[in-house]
Amino acid sequence: MSQSKTRMAVEASETPNVVRLQQTKNNDQYQVIAEHISRWQPEFVYMIGRGTSDHAGVFAKYLIETELGLPVCHAAPSVNSVFGKQLNLRKALVIVISQSGKSPDIIAQTQMAKAAGALCIALVNDVSPKLMELVDYFVPLHAGPELAVAATKSYLATLSALLSIVAYTKKDNELKNALTDLPQLLTETIARAPQLSADEIAKLERCVVLGRGFGYAIAREVALKMKEVCRVQAEAFSSAEFLHGPISLLNRGLTLLDISIPDATTPYHVAQIEEVKQRGGHVMPMSWSFDRIPPLLVPLLIMQRFYLDIELAAAAMGLDPDKPQGLKKVTETV
Repeated sequence: MSQSKTRMAVEASETPNVVRLQQTKNNDQYQVIAEHISRWQPEFVYMIGRGTSDHAGVFAKYLIETELGLPVCHAAPSVNSVFGKQLNLRKALVIVISQSGKSPDIIAQTQMAKAAGALCIALVNDVSPKLMELVDYFVPLHAGPELAVAATKSYLATLSALLSIVAYTKKDNELKNALTDLPQLLTETIARAPQLSADEIAKLERCVVLGRGFGYAIAREVALKMKEVCRVQAEAFSSAEFLHGPISLLNRGLTLLDISIPDATTPYHVAQIEEVKQRGGHVMPMSWSFDRIPPLLVPLLIMQRFYLDIELAAAAMGLDPDKPQGLKKVTETV
């Protein structure tokens, strides 16, 4: 386990207790939400979020489309807040994800969705009275104060909440039972040895993060944190999409982070990673053996360990992981 006392390390290590508290406090609400969704019978899901919250929405897209069979699209908040356009969301299930619930464009987009007749659910860490008044269901993430600029436990709490809502909506008892084990699995992951070494990260100037399906869903968040915390220029691609042009970047001495999830995408992703290696790509694995762990929980375990790894790397590089240069905790955009 990390011995660092930075705020980022402390907060990331609080995730198991956050998820445990969230399940205790929210499970009854998840049941009510699931029943409403079933009655509502939405035709599609519309995700609203920025930054790390938007990355949680990518996870939601794969989760909802594979488990509930509903198409999921992502909001472009400026369509309403800047262009002033009203969208037809009458049969939409709208999920708003935010750490603070304060950004004007997120609030404006939610107002537009509610005015259009959508069923609106907000997953928010801080109590946000304005957003709370707008939505049908306000789901607190129970992550507690998160003072480090880089979000960690609030992101994982969002994924946990999304998994729970889907489990209750689908009436998936197997997934519900698996979620009860999640806090202990996260605790065990914290105790693992780092998957990425500080020395390896310190040598990087730029990298590409590759995943497929749920691996790609978290690759976006991995790339953001590499930029925020370690000042490494990082971009995320689906391993399939990387072969459609970006693979030409390999001649620039690029390092690739490989996120492998043990699910239906595995044989395809492995084959694509092998092709990258054959073309001379330097690949650093970010996964390990996940025996008897439900694949839907694996992305959360990978992210739990990753947050601690990059905190250690940043400290070793002489960077302050709690206060990345030029960033602030709450970003309010129009």
